[in-house]
Amino acid sequence: MPFENDREDLVEGRNAVIEALRAGRALDKIYIAKGETDKTLGHIASRAREAGVVVVEADRRKLDAMSATKAHQGVVAIAAVREYCSVEDILALASERGEPPFVILCDEISDPHNLGAILRSAYCAGAHGVVIPKRRSAGLTGIVGKTSAGAAEHIAVARVANLPAAIRGLKDRGLWIYGTAADAPKTLWETDFTGPCCLVVGSEGEGMGRLVREACDFLVGIPMRGTLDSLNAATAASVLMYEVVRQRSKG
Repeated sequence: MPFENDREDLVEGRNAVIEALRAGRALDKIYIAKGETDKTLGHIASRAREAGVVVVEADRRKLDAMSATKAHQGVVAIAAVREYCSVEDILALASERGEPPFVILCDEISDPHNLGAILRSAYCAGAHGVVIPKRRSAGLTGIVGKTSAGAAEHIAVARVANLPAAIRGLKDRGLWIYGTAADAPKTLWETDFTGPCCLVVGSEGEGMGRLVREACDFLVGIPMRGTLDSLNAATAASVLMYEVVRQRSKG
């Protein structure tokens, strides 16, 4: 069970993590001590992967830093604030509402505060869901839930193993893919977002990865003044989302 501290999303210790898996609790990631050959830890890793939970090997110093009890026994899990859905669930929600799909795809947003802010904006802007990768990304942790001001409990979030493949699937369903880039040939004001669309938000430092960028139908930029060349990822996402809202509200 999670312990009483400011990280109520943590589950530590072998028995506690096994019970969380057995109960079907939504877990975002499980960190297991690197180099351990213990059969119990191997069982936990195997069971977690079968349940679709991301398993990460970490050295004991990291586990010690994460742990509140300092008795983690080589395994610490981070609970998700809710279950993940599928991309199909997101598209089904758009169909139920009778609206053209409006999806946000986050390319390796690793800062939980940025992801939480994106979820909050997506919910407020009426997006049907957010897609994140399983690896190298923040997940639906307690910190993300708090930063989202509760939006994480309501907005549909799908987690996929391969973003370019997810983009191809969205294209097959008729969505246009708009990637955000500082060097984009067109601004958001010159772009038509009224049809079925997916906005791709790049990572905080590197922007979109090469394969994700190449999979986009359009690259869209936000005009910048002054000496800075970009906005915070969550802020940029919000600006673009509300341009979608503005254009669709005119219809």
